[in-house]
Amino acid sequence: MLIYILRRLGFIILTMFLASLIIFSVTQLLPGDVAQVVLGQFATQTALDNLREELGLNLPLHTQYLNWITHFVQGDWGNSLTSRMPVRPMIMARLYNSAMLAGVALVIYVPLGILLGVIAALHRNKLLDKIISGVSMAFVGLPEFVTGLLLITFLAIGLGWFPGNSSINPESTFREAFYYLILPAITVSLTSLGYVARMTRSGTIDVLRTDYVRAAYLKGLSRGHVLIRHVLRNALLPTVTVVAMGIGWLLGGLIVTESVFGYPGMGRLLVYAIQRRDLPLIQAGSMIIVMIYSLSNLGADILYSYLNPRIRVRK
Repeated sequence: MLIYILRRLGFIILTMFLASLIIFSVTQLLPGDVAQVVLGQFATQTALDNLREELGLNLPLHTQYLNWITHFVQGDWGNSLTSRMPVRPMIMARLYNSAMLAGVALVIYVPLGILLGVIAALHRNKLLDKIISGVSMAFVGLPEFVTGLLLITFLAIGLGWFPGNSSINPESTFREAFYYLILPAITVSLTSLGYVARMTRSGTIDVLRTDYVRAAYLKGLSRGHVLIRHVLRNALLPTVTVVAMGIGWLLGGLIVTESVFGYPGMGRLLVYAIQRRDLPLIQAGSMIIVMIYSLSNLGADILYSYLNPRIRVRK
């Protein structure tokens, strides 16, 4: 297992290197002049040239890339071109906010999705199965902003149970922010619930047909014991993949949900950076999201081997 993890970590390093090349290349292709965006349309040519020299934009592209990636690895992510503040604290603050929202959403939709998927599988092709599948997939088809606006209308404005705006203080603790996280977390959960329930249902049905499950029932084991000890360990393998891929999306891709609720997360920060051509902010934020995706996939593979000993990697 240790050798496998080390090998995967090496693959993650290679992935990060290739991602850095792609991210740097894409940021160079963004329309508009960075110096012009920072100084405004009435800036003089002298001021533009001075800023380009200060930012190193007049250097060859390969030199710019080497300077950026070297400083990034060392922990120096530069300063934001628009706010002139260090990029690293900005990203860490927004990443913390996104992690709080992601944590609440995962606690809601992962256990609920697994439970609904198992119930649907046990009542395959019956009315309960059709209701669970239909309702959960209906929310998957709804755009996030529609789900969010519906929740704001009924639960925030109509019933007054939760705030309709989630613009928390940047220094808020999880306890202080929790009340403002509920509606955005429910919005995200309704969008993701159908995928988890569908994958769990499909995996559970496949495992229930296997010989070793039939043998477990013939031995007189209870239904609950068979489900927990024999069925779920194998049926949850596809679900693990869905959840692992969802972690990266939760931490950096909730642009619509964060915009609807005014929540200060990583998604909104990246949109802000792209709109203002803030290259250091775009590059560092994108690299962090790639790293999160890579580490979550590594965690999913390790969990795979724990759930199903038959697919454990060579030690």
